[in-house]
Amino acid sequence: MPPEPGTADDFESGLKPLWLRAQAGDEAAYRECLGRLAVRLRGYLRRRMQSLPDDLEDLVQETLLALHLQRGTYDPDVAVSAWALAIARHKLVDLWRRRGRRDALHDAIDDVDESLLVAVPQEADTQRDLGRLLEELPAAQRTAIVLTKIEGLSVAEASRRTGASESAIKVQVHRGLKKLAALVREG
Repeated sequence: MPPEPGTADDFESGLKPLWLRAQAGDEAAYRECLGRLAVRLRGYLRRRMQSLPDDLEDLVQETLLALHLQRGTYDPDVAVSAWALAIARHKLVDLWRRRGRRDALHDAIDDVDESLLVAVPQEADTQRDLGRLLEELPAAQRTAIVLTKIEGLSVAEASRRTGASESAIKVQVHRGLKKLAALVREG
């Protein structure tokens, strides 16, 4: 009895022959197989990465690369999709571990007290001091702060203007404000 269309068995029954042909050197089958797997991986990872949507495509590509590098370890007795999802799970756990360690080093974005940074650019001295402080920041942080906090653009507008993602703009503003606050305290 053939598998019911749309089921996991149906996906696997179409994938496995492609993968076996790819393993035998058929480049067209390999491309088709990776394309099908990429679609399946996006769905699988999207559900598990709702808090990290900006990392989705990177993780899909990282998983596809791992599949490519590990293709020699594939056991034909195992479903290709199960093997691929196991690799994706390992890549996802690695990402969570990396993010957990890195995120633990940063305060939440709402923890920066912006009132410490309020500057009214009415006086030349104040504007000059603000300019000096901003010069201490990396260019991406400075640009994000100038666009959102001084020029008053929304994060989406700043993102469009710079070409950086909205998440990147938020992170740059957060890090820049935190550094400015530290510079003011040292000052």
